[in-house]
Amino acid sequence: MKKLFFPLLIVFFVLSAIAHYAGWNSMVQFGLAAVAVIFVAGFLGQATEAVSHYAGQRLGGFLNATFGNAAELIIAIFLVKEGLFDMVKASLTGSIIGNLLLVLGISAFAGGLKHKVQNFNVHLAGQNASLMLLGVIALFIPAVFVKTEHLSTHDSMSISVTVAAVLIIAYGGWLVYSMITHKSLLEDSSETSVDHDEEPRWSKGKSILYLVIATVMVAFVSEWLVGTLEVFTHKFGLSELFVGAFVVAIVGNAAEHSAAVMLAMKNKIGAAVEIAVGSSLQIALFVAPVLVFISLFFNQHMDILFSTIELAAIAVAVLIATSISRDGSTTWYEGKLLVLVYIVLGVAFFFV
Repeated sequence: MKKLFFPLLIVFFVLSAIAHYAGWNSMVQFGLAAVAVIFVAGFLGQATEAVSHYAGQRLGGFLNATFGNAAELIIAIFLVKEGLFDMVKASLTGSIIGNLLLVLGISAFAGGLKHKVQNFNVHLAGQNASLMLLGVIALFIPAVFVKTEHLSTHDSMSISVTVAAVLIIAYGGWLVYSMITHKSLLEDSSETSVDHDEEPRWSKGKSILYLVIATVMVAFVSEWLVGTLEVFTHKFGLSELFVGAFVVAIVGNAAEHSAAVMLAMKNKIGAAVEIAVGSSLQIALFVAPVLVFISLFFNQHMDILFSTIELAAIAVAVLIATSISRDGSTTWYEGKLLVLVYIVLGVAFFFV
């Protein structure tokens, strides 16, 4: 399968491009674009994993989360441009709960089956938990105040912009804290010793080049996919909430899914947690606020007010993920619990 990966990547990318520019049937375009996104995200994950070999587990996990979220961010920007704010918020919600429940859950389950108990930095787990709670609070407060007090659109946007700025400042502070001032405090013991048994498949320069190429490919395929989402939604009678929270989120997060699970099975659960939880934090504290500011450049402006259903889903995901990961260890059983909660939320969203 590994030998077929790159030929299939090229084939589906080219077919998706032809389908888009030649104006093929919308459902065919959607199918090809969805498959192409998965292959391109897999390529992105491989390139990031190769870079992480040279950069270390924590920085590598951060890069994987960042470039993995590139697909999510690019898809969201095109949706914002089209004024599909409900789908944007649903996809952000789906990305947060997908990473905390599905990605972390499958990683812990797969890694736990092979290694029984996997440990990672307890201090990192505690800081992640606090940041996740900050994200929930920052999203919860504006929604409650605006909807309860029936504030005007102007006031709602003022609150949204202010909260967005606060979240970006919080995320910037976390990067300084975790990457510079307290870097050694958050390292796993396994990070200090390089695994010489596994050589990266590419050189440092080639890994960085492939990372850039993969990101550009994600940008193109994401635009093609977004163009077909409305047709797909109406064709199967699905709500924008379900499509955004599960279809877009799962496709857009394919890179994190594959990379985190592979790392967990290699007993690098610290890097897997950095990808899964780090990606959720990045979505809540950086991507969502940035989209609010980006929308200011378009005719329609997006606020940061999530629906009650979305807030409930995010809160539930944060609650159980925090409960399971705060002790700095995971098992296959805890991973299974996370996946089961994700299934429950998926079924509930489907009937909305």
